[in-house]
Amino acid sequence: MNLLKIHNRQPSYFLNSHTAPLSPPRFLSLPCFRPTPSLPPFPSLSLHKYKFPISRVSGTKPSRWTNEEKEEEFEDLAPNSVVYQKTLRLVECSMFAAVAGLAYFLSNSLAIENYFGCFFSLPIVLSSMRWGVAAGRKTMVATTMLLFVLSGPVKASTYLLLHGLVGLTMGSLWRLGANWGLSICLCTFVRAMGAMGYVLISSFLIRENILALITLNVHASITYMFTAIGVNTIPSMDLIYALFGTLLLLNSGFFVFLLHILYAVFLSRLGMKASLTMPRWLEKAI
Repeated sequence: MNLLKIHNRQPSYFLNSHTAPLSPPRFLSLPCFRPTPSLPPFPSLSLHKYKFPISRVSGTKPSRWTNEEKEEEFEDLAPNSVVYQKTLRLVECSMFAAVAGLAYFLSNSLAIENYFGCFFSLPIVLSSMRWGVAAGRKTMVATTMLLFVLSGPVKASTYLLLHGLVGLTMGSLWRLGANWGLSICLCTFVRAMGAMGYVLISSFLIRENILALITLNVHASITYMFTAIGVNTIPSMDLIYALFGTLLLLNSGFFVFLLHILYAVFLSRLGMKASLTMPRWLEKAI
């Protein structure tokens, strides 16, 4: 058998030019490709019944983001705007409170409170002079709460009684333009009351009457002095109380007077001399 003839042999269903067309084989006629006459014809869609809106370029509205509104958006960032001033006041009061609390905390930790005690009221005075009495009060409260968290209620109450109330009183009176005589008198009274409150709190904490111990020691000292001089009299307790109150007021008065001078010089160097009410001798000295 010739293999070439078998390889070149064509199948019988192919068309030839000399033969008639043959029907396709059975394996090519699949029933799935036969049309089904039972299905209805597809409905014809007419687009004339529907009306679609046509957008025109000339009918569109202009954008609302205009230059005027942009300027209004950036007006809040101006230095003279209300939002900017409130934000600046909040930042400065927070900064002053943080500085005062940290300085008092470090001074107590390093036992140098007596050397830097005159600067503890300065942030409250600065805040009151710059932003008003309400800002000074907020600074005092923020500093007290910060010390309450860092050192506990004892240190926080000590700062509030000895330094916070004095700074608030001084800053408020200076902000209102009060005379130095009135300011020194009121600050001295506040300082003395704060010192008495500190003594009472300490007495409650250690379960001992410190005020009674102080008065008894003063009474014994005065009696010994009278005996040394040759005066055979024993002072009464009313005299001892009066003497103790007088010494306390003198001590507070000298401290407050030095604070007035120190803070006046410091604020003058900061450029706030025009907002201060100082006596003439101090103005000439500065």
